[in-house]
Amino acid sequence: MSSPDLILASTSRYRASLLTRLGLPFRTLAPAVDETAEPGADPARLAQRLAEAKARAGAAQAPGCIVIGSDQVACRDAVILGQPGDEATAIAQLMASSGRTVGFLTALCVIAADGSAHRYLDRTTVRFRELALDEVERYVEAEQALDCAGAFKVEGLGISLFEAVETEDPTALIGLPLIALSRILRELGTPLP
Repeated sequence: MSSPDLILASTSRYRASLLTRLGLPFRTLAPAVDETAEPGADPARLAQRLAEAKARAGAAQAPGCIVIGSDQVACRDAVILGQPGDEATAIAQLMASSGRTVGFLTALCVIAADGSAHRYLDRTTVRFRELALDEVERYVEAEQALDCAGAFKVEGLGISLFEAVETEDPTALIGLPLIALSRILRELGTPLP
């Protein structure tokens, strides 16, 4: 008997690239999920709600498959940081993070072929060094991380903006916690190295 198909319920190229690392065949689909955060939303609950909504939407489109949903919420103090979308917003986000700590909550929900849900939440802390406006402008122009929460790519030049990153899973900061995902997939009988 073969393993159920593996589905990534995401249009994120970053998550797809991360999942490729596991060497498993998978396909992606676009989950129809409203990602609007209600005012005053708890960042951890928001990330978990969105990850599960994406996984369940994917499972509805691909019954009998193993479906992966993930979402990430960045927050500085009580402020949720979205994807900047444009250079001016990216520069403002990074300058506001200068010398401060930003939390990244990356939620994972895997819906098994039998419909059971397996959940995980990663908490990563990024400490930014003191940043000068001219270096932030150069960074934003060079990397164009306009579709990344927090306005940086840790896997690229963005690493130069930090003093420290504290995490259990470095891939969570990119958007998909592969250590937890690997554990869940093994529990579901998916052969991994």
